[in-house]
Amino acid sequence: MSGRYHDPALVAEAVCWLAPGPDLIVVDGTVGGGGHAEAILSWVGPAGERIQRLIGIDKDMEALAAARARLDPFGERLSLRHADFADLPAVLREEGLEAVDGILLDLGASFHQLTVGRRGFSLRQDAPLDMRMDKTAGESAAELLERVDERGLERLLREFGEEPAARRIARAIVARRREGRPVRTTAELAALAESVAGRRGGKIHPATRTFMALRIAVNRELERLDTVLESIPDRLRPGGRAVVISYHSLEDRRVKESFAREQKGCVCPPVLPRCVCGRKPRMRTLTRRPVTPAEAEVSRNPAARSAKLRAAERLPA
Repeated sequence: MSGRYHDPALVAEAVCWLAPGPDLIVVDGTVGGGGHAEAILSWVGPAGERIQRLIGIDKDMEALAAARARLDPFGERLSLRHADFADLPAVLREEGLEAVDGILLDLGASFHQLTVGRRGFSLRQDAPLDMRMDKTAGESAAELLERVDERGLERLLREFGEEPAARRIARAIVARRREGRPVRTTAELAALAESVAGRRGGKIHPATRTFMALRIAVNRELERLDTVLESIPDRLRPGGRAVVISYHSLEDRRVKESFAREQKGCVCPPVLPRCVCGRKPRMRTLTRRPVTPAEAEVSRNPAARSAKLRAAERLPA
């Protein structure tokens, strides 16, 4: 596989907050092209120590192929798995593990997914409207647009894309369906969104939010994120760390709230005079504010500009 697959954001920062050490086992739940994983596996302690093992998970077979080619020199210290990070507990059981010492998630789509036209993520290259990260499962974006009613499409575009013209775009999509001309390609969707929403100034294409909303819906990104965040405390050993890099507010808000909830412990309603649930804090938030890329990194890799890193540590049981 030639050419640049993906330039991951906040690589040094991710390694730092994961705090790798000798004999530790780390999961990269979104291994992608292997950039973060390579940095973690390459970590060397002051006495030459290295982490024991890294388990790389990705639902995109093309990403796994790129990671395998890049990370092959690390041999048996690496295990790659074709899976969804939401299935983390099952993957660990299959690897003979109950818990690990570090979990990294780098959310969103990769440079490769967004720029290879045939994947259907790019609004600037005409291709079948697919958008599935795992092309072996689920429905495509085109199939979703043929199935969901107008109200459902409006809600999807508004909630996942924060699209101001959600109602008008949804209406236009359904109108095409009724005319026997369902939206099936990226060019058709981009043109429809632009004709309805119009140019808004700046460099952002008027279809950008629509494409993002569909990608999130097709891949069930927020649902998958909620599932894995809920499972993380039980899959970390005491002192183990979770590091999550997000790229938009819908993701970052979920990560922030999950870490805060696990730090608080008690889930009793505020009206109760005292705790009756008995739930104890399981995590300690390490980043009071999200870590963001330095200007030098954004200059080198503009796609990193919206990245936010949050980290938390598993408390003793």
